[in-house]
Amino acid sequence: MPKKSVHYYLWKQHAKRGEKIEGEISWVENRKGGNFRQIFQKRKNTNLNTRKKVVQSDTNRRRVKQMIVEGVERIVLIRLIARERGLIMEPCRHRCVACFKMFNRRQHLVEHMKISHHSLHQPRCGVCFKHCKSFESVREHLNVPDHLFKGDCKSIFSERGCTLCLRIFEDATALADHKNKCHLSAPLPLVIFALDIYSSQVTPTRTLGVNTRLKAVAIDCEMVGGGDDGSTDLCASICLVDEDEHVIFSTHVQPQLPVTDYRHTLTGLTEEDLKNGMRLQDVREKVLAILCGGHNDGAGRLLLVGHDLRHDMKCLKLQYPSHLLRDTAKYVPLMKTNLVSQSLKYLTRSYLGYKIQCGKHEPYEDCVAAMRLYKRMRDQEHGKAEEEEEGDGLNSWKQSDLEKMKPEELYHNSTSEYRCWCLDRR
Repeated sequence: MPKKSVHYYLWKQHAKRGEKIEGEISWVENRKGGNFRQIFQKRKNTNLNTRKKVVQSDTNRRRVKQMIVEGVERIVLIRLIARERGLIMEPCRHRCVACFKMFNRRQHLVEHMKISHHSLHQPRCGVCFKHCKSFESVREHLNVPDHLFKGDCKSIFSERGCTLCLRIFEDATALADHKNKCHLSAPLPLVIFALDIYSSQVTPTRTLGVNTRLKAVAIDCEMVGGGDDGSTDLCASICLVDEDEHVIFSTHVQPQLPVTDYRHTLTGLTEEDLKNGMRLQDVREKVLAILCGGHNDGAGRLLLVGHDLRHDMKCLKLQYPSHLLRDTAKYVPLMKTNLVSQSLKYLTRSYLGYKIQCGKHEPYEDCVAAMRLYKRMRDQEHGKAEEEEEGDGLNSWKQSDLEKMKPEELYHNSTSEYRCWCLDRR
């Protein structure tokens, strides 16, 4: 007896399958309930690669292809009939309630929640409330065309959204009123008066008395170059402002090393400006006295705001508690999508609505921009999330307990990976 070819068994397999499909259609139509996952899972597990290997001749290829197409059409018909009558059970998938990602297994959702640290402190879309790592991610989400995303976020935001704070308003009138407050203007340039031996020292516009308590102080330093190639940063000027944008302290600083590059195009400083500046040690003591409330114990009593504070503190040789630092370059919501720091110039234009550093860099202008960014982030409303978060979030739970939780419960127990500035309002 001649050996039967592989094509024969393949054809026989699909023929039997076609007969079963006809029976399943009538069975589904008459059935009022049941588990259909096992029925349709067989269709998905068909090995298409095996078919391609055994089908060699054009005749058999056309025959098998026709049977496959007819079989798929019948399977789709079964799905439609079952779905219309509410009999089909779709595969169970687990959805993150924060970023809307889908997972086939619950343990994968748990691991995602542990890594993402979703919470009410994260920036989110004002239309669909999707959580993102930073405001830049929210901007990218709002610029996605509606036909590529299951929603109308872009169209709604273009009509009723603020391009600075990314909030959504009920109508155009409310949006117009908000823009008058949200779009800020650049501060007036600081005028430096000639006083006694410190020709560049400015009288504070707000005296620091016993009853005066500043919640936050912004600082900025301008550097000149030292060393053979001018790459060594030397502090040349410094400015401190309070929350009301009043100058507390502003002066030029005598460099400790010979200056080889004044970086005049950026700083606007010359040799004459630095001759009568304060010594670096006196500047450091003055700054510490302001931050510590006049005490010499070294314990900070004010929040120190700035952009890339590590650079400024290194040039001043200043040590300050890390929990009191508010750095706009390291604050996660203000960073890029890949969590890289943004420039102060970009942040000011994107979140405050005006331009800085168009010519030379002014310490007072940079201080005001950093303070305004801090206050804008601090004044955000996060509802119940404004209460202090304690514990280690989901990492303090057992894996078995987490897998029993619903997605809403996982989100409720999750905590942010950074301290939100809205907690400074307490």
